[in-house]
Amino acid sequence: MTECSDYDRWVEMIINGKQRRQKVVETVDSASDQRTVNNVMRHAYRVLSDAEKGQMQAIKDKGLELHNLLESIGASRELSIAKTKTEETVMWAVKHITR
Repeated sequence: MTECSDYDRWVEMIINGKQRRQKVVETVDSASDQRTVNNVMRHAYRVLSDAEKGQMQAIKDKGLELHNLLESIGASRELSIAKTKTEETVMWAVKHITR
């Protein structure tokens, strides 16, 4: 494994006789203070309080609950839009907490 920076990690491998380089994607819990590790756009984060972390987790849990309910009742364009809007709702609510 070749280290490129503090955050980027790459694996070099040979596929069909050609050397390939692939970025290793790491995941970080969204309530963790380490959530800045895999974010390209936001340059600075503030540390969230335990209450804010709880609020963020609760919003994401409720969003997932609704998304799963929508998933269970069928498939249609309307449900696809509803799922997208649910994801957007969660995004904006989390954005409010983390600003």
